[in-house]
Amino acid sequence: MLKNKKLYLIPSVTIVVLLIVFAINYFMLQRYMNDVLSKDSRNDGIKVWVHYKWFVNPTEIKYDLRKISGDSSNIDTMRVMLQFAEQLQNQNFKKVYLSYKGTDKFYFKGDYFQVLGKEYEFQNPIYTLRTMPENVYTLDGDLKYGSWEGGWLGVMNKQMDDLKDFSEQWYLIDMADEVSD
Repeated sequence: MLKNKKLYLIPSVTIVVLLIVFAINYFMLQRYMNDVLSKDSRNDGIKVWVHYKWFVNPTEIKYDLRKISGDSSNIDTMRVMLQFAEQLQNQNFKKVYLSYKGTDKFYFKGDYFQVLGKEYEFQNPIYTLRTMPENVYTLDGDLKYGSWEGGWLGVMNKQMDDLKDFSEQWYLIDMADEVSD
């Protein structure tokens, strides 16, 4: 009889622990994303899962872009991320991984993600978007893009090229591959 109780106890405890982990991730992160997605009709058609890295590392989060409808633009996906950053502006993270359908692609340092959130309300969105690639890191820890110098028109053009490349590498190429399959 005691052996049967132990047999049920281990799976029961495991299930309870998993439920607690998922509940913490939901209440600390995903509910804010759900709020962002539901409050702005321009966010319709975009689905993002957000959770702690490996679901248990509260110093890093995974921002996992899961779905983008054909009606959504690159600007829409960036706006969702900025609105989410605003929701978490008072939380500190070491890294925010940018993923597409579960696959990590890049990361931001947590300090930069916090700045995005704090500045969302007042910062010029064009400035935010064109300087964003300068803060993108590869998974190896190297900066993906540099910063540009020179005349403002040339610099802005290069920054927008970097933003386009960043979006393509993060999710657009994979989306195009899915459509062509």
